[in-house]
Amino acid sequence: MRNIIYVTLLLGAAVPALAGPFDAPSTLPYQAPRFDLIKDSDYQPAFEAGMKQQLAEIAAIAGNEYAPTFDNTIVPMEQSGKMLERVNNAFFGVVQANTNPSLDKVQTIEAPKLATHNDAIYLNHKLFARVKTLYDRRAALKLNPEALQVLTLYYRQFVHAGANLSDKDKTRLQQINKQDASLETDFQQRLVAGAKAGALVVSDKAQLAGLSDAEIANAAQAAKGRKLDGKYVLPLQNTTQQPLLTSLSDRATREKLFHLSWTRTEKGDKNDTSAIIAQLAMIRAEKSKLLGYPNYASYVLYDQMAQTPAAVDKFIRQLTPATRAKAAEEAKLIQAAIDRDGKHFDLKPWDWQRYAEKVRKARYDLDEEALKPYFELHKVLEDGVFYAATKLYGITFKKRTDIPVYHPDVMVYEVFDQDGSKLGLMYFDYFKRDDKSGGAWMSNFVSQSKLRATRPVIYNVANFTKPAPGSPALISFDDVSTMFHEFGHALHGLFADQTYPLVSGTNVARDFVEFPSQFNEHWALYPEVLKHYAVNYKTGATIPQSLVDKIKASENWGQGYALGELLAASQLDMQWHTLPPGTPKQDVDAFEIQALKNTGTDFPNVPTRYRSSYFLHIWANGYASGYYAYQWTVMLDDDAYSWFAAHGGLTRANGQRFRDLILSRGHTLDYGPMFKAFYGKDPDIGPMLEHRGLVPPK
Repeated sequence: MRNIIYVTLLLGAAVPALAGPFDAPSTLPYQAPRFDLIKDSDYQPAFEAGMKQQLAEIAAIAGNEYAPTFDNTIVPMEQSGKMLERVNNAFFGVVQANTNPSLDKVQTIEAPKLATHNDAIYLNHKLFARVKTLYDRRAALKLNPEALQVLTLYYRQFVHAGANLSDKDKTRLQQINKQDASLETDFQQRLVAGAKAGALVVSDKAQLAGLSDAEIANAAQAAKGRKLDGKYVLPLQNTTQQPLLTSLSDRATREKLFHLSWTRTEKGDKNDTSAIIAQLAMIRAEKSKLLGYPNYASYVLYDQMAQTPAAVDKFIRQLTPATRAKAAEEAKLIQAAIDRDGKHFDLKPWDWQRYAEKVRKARYDLDEEALKPYFELHKVLEDGVFYAATKLYGITFKKRTDIPVYHPDVMVYEVFDQDGSKLGLMYFDYFKRDDKSGGAWMSNFVSQSKLRATRPVIYNVANFTKPAPGSPALISFDDVSTMFHEFGHALHGLFADQTYPLVSGTNVARDFVEFPSQFNEHWALYPEVLKHYAVNYKTGATIPQSLVDKIKASENWGQGYALGELLAASQLDMQWHTLPPGTPKQDVDAFEIQALKNTGTDFPNVPTRYRSSYFLHIWANGYASGYYAYQWTVMLDDDAYSWFAAHGGLTRANGQRFRDLILSRGHTLDYGPMFKAFYGKDPDIGPMLEHRGLVPPK
């Protein structure tokens, strides 16, 4: 492969630049993307060239005149597509975190082409014949366990992608995949635009009563950014409930903000997503029929830990009655708080968070605003998130200011292993922007692979409120938990130790990938860790034990609401994706109401965390039939933490065991045996129910 030359002079002679910054591996440490050189105009030609290059590589493998072997078929498949991977990883990292109309246009054009490209590989009958020959002879090949797993997974993926279909059905499948990719892109772009357009614009500062001076300053700054001087803008987060509803004392303002969140991108909105949703549900059901499954959820879950929609439904229904009872209990206490306030109105969703916080203060004497001075973002990161990782795994961190980034807010750290050797590179992009998708996530710019001699380059992204210039970045404890959560994903990627990219790091099932991240949240409140990072930014005083006791005492307050909104979203996802093939196009709003009612997750005054119209996870982010995974993996992470608690807690020995048996294994083992090797038995829902306060502790 050609090497890119970025300099214009070499020994006094002019050297022409080559086609673009993706033609060869980056010359930066760890092959990190050259964001100092990459222009928006570089992505599309690189996508086109990368796809062309990989198809040529695949054609050479499929057309090899020699009998298939692991080394002449599977290994070159794992080596193929390097240029495409470079542009794909950089582009989708940026388009989710820092998009613009130019990048949106590239995504619109390239998304269906990428789907077609993927089909061109997995529906290549010559290539599949070679893979099948190897799979049928796998017992005689004497492969090591990781290589055998890679061969097995490739065979299953080919079959799952339609390799055994007739030519007619393959053609229809390709059409569906291309259409799905286009619809997902359209959904994502409409949602970003709809969230931006749905922000609450306030003219009278009095309507923002209850917000802090910093929050009001942020709202004024957001308005200036939209050329609305003299006004205030409250941007929407990508969830139904909005964080500022806790603080806003003006009920009419709360209702407006909630209404804008609830109705964004629904019917009648200029960014309406309902037609996209209805069409996606239909074509996904049709796809499942083509591939021999009764519904799309069955098709998706074939390689997940849960395996079947029935297992998912059983799991959620185990949690639903106790959650409903807990939410009803909370609602009574909240209504009583409203009545004590002398307001004389019935509890509504836009009141819940504000008065739940009042109940928290009254019952536990805990004020979230009183906590924030102890949670300064940079200190949480370095003295909390990093500190816990060092104590558990021996790794250390060094800030890098010489690595180019795609936005000035992004911070970069180099990570070193316990013996001082280089482990990987981490990017952190924490602050909300109008051009950033909602939520928080982790992914790779470069994935680990011994075969490719690459080490991980990972990023964490969130949507915290950016402080006013010159002000400290004070965050809520929920934000602290988010930082620990996403870094749990990062650890799963950093500790990857695989030869083959297919099974490396976080390339695992949806209902397993959230396990390490949610497990890592536990360390946020671990006494040794908490007192190391929770330091008042003004006084330097460590968080007092009295506040810590209040946090812990109040941990289970609000769990009925918190779990209720998640279970509702999980069932909404499953109901959409268990529609049988041939079901007529659905009215999105009517379907949603009935789906929640049918599953018992229409909890009074506890709206689903995402309505169908803005459910990014399932319509554009790869979590279709997989949103339940967040709760499934809570079960796994509470089990794991109960093991830690029984074996000494935060120790290097325990951390090493977790790294060796979970974090470093990728998908080299099936998930059930992998988890059992660590926990000593199959998953148990008991610790989860206890941790959530849904049953009394034993």
